[in-house]
Amino acid sequence: MGRNKFGPQRGPWENHEWHGWWGDNPPFRTPVFVLTHHERPSFSLADTTFHFLDASPAEALARAKQAADGRDVRLGGGVATIREFIEADLVDTMHIAVAPIDLGRGERLWGSHTDLLDRFHLDSVPSPSGVTHLLFWRR
Repeated sequence: MGRNKFGPQRGPWENHEWHGWWGDNPPFRTPVFVLTHHERPSFSLADTTFHFLDASPAEALARAKQAADGRDVRLGGGVATIREFIEADLVDTMHIAVAPIDLGRGERLWGSHTDLLDRFHLDSVPSPSGVTHLLFWRR
């Protein structure tokens, strides 16, 4: 995950007491690698260990694959982090849920999801709630 998804701090870590948005019991239940340009020691909460890396997407993915020991590796945002992995051609499958809401600001994952069709197959699955699930897998 990107540092912005981990927490609200920017720049050097000023508060090592901050352990993320999720409190003492994070939902991950697996090692989490946080991309950051500022070093911070790893720590564990419940069954999740957070590791902080100043690394390229390829280096971070290699570390995550090693920790996964043959199991799947999942990417979690933010948008800029996911975009870096897509641009580095390190994504095999994606499930993106698109809600029909305009927040008026924020980052866009892409100009159009059709920009990815040269590298990915796509299934688009609408739901009664108005959310559309975009399922991509590598060509």
